[in-house]
Amino acid sequence: MSALLHVDNITKRFGGFVALDGVEIEVARGERLGLIGPNGSGKSTLVNCICGTLQNETGNVRFDSQVMDGMSAHQRTHRGLARSFQLPRPFHSMTLADNLRIPLLYTVHARSGPLRSPGDLTDRCHELLEMVGLAPKANQMPRDLTQVEMRKLELARAVAAEPKLLIADESMAGLSNSEVEDILALLMRLNERGITIILIEHIMSAVMKFSQRLAVLVSGKKIADGRPEDVVRNPEVVRAYLGE
Repeated sequence: MSALLHVDNITKRFGGFVALDGVEIEVARGERLGLIGPNGSGKSTLVNCICGTLQNETGNVRFDSQVMDGMSAHQRTHRGLARSFQLPRPFHSMTLADNLRIPLLYTVHARSGPLRSPGDLTDRCHELLEMVGLAPKANQMPRDLTQVEMRKLELARAVAAEPKLLIADESMAGLSNSEVEDILALLMRLNERGITIILIEHIMSAVMKFSQRLAVLVSGKKIADGRPEDVVRNPEVVRAYLGE
């Protein structure tokens, strides 16, 4: 598989604090990568540098063979790089369907495609809601959703941008075991549809079940990268999570 994302020697500082120190990661097309590490390890900073919310000081980010450095977050989204957030951010004054119409219209406009008719947009909204199991609630408001339904809406909003790569940031935090399985199944279906996925998650059973490969950050450095069963036995990884 060819690399879709290549993070090359990324460094990010906040004043005198080094949040990322020469991090290198490749993600192949169609791959499911788990990105793990203790709190404060630099995972969110890395994601923000990849997505353009933050600009790295050294190194570069290449996505789909194009250098992303200097591009804004929305420009990177145009090119097929999307993320979901740990804390869902819906438009609370809009229905679920309208929450999806916004990114759908944005995507069409950004990629200079033909403007979808209202009927086409409605059909696509329904498809996305059907995909995440929320079609019966299309005309309800986000406040009517359970926690797991809110996470599903967040993922549907990200997928509405038609991404090549989706970064799912703690989409299972605070969910019950059955709800975690629901989200895992949804992410698997998205991957089967051709979306490359980076999963950031603290629920290790979910990470192990989902990931084809694991990368581990600790104190802004990548300390392990490989098959999940090998990475979790790595002594440096065990020390990072459990101490000496």
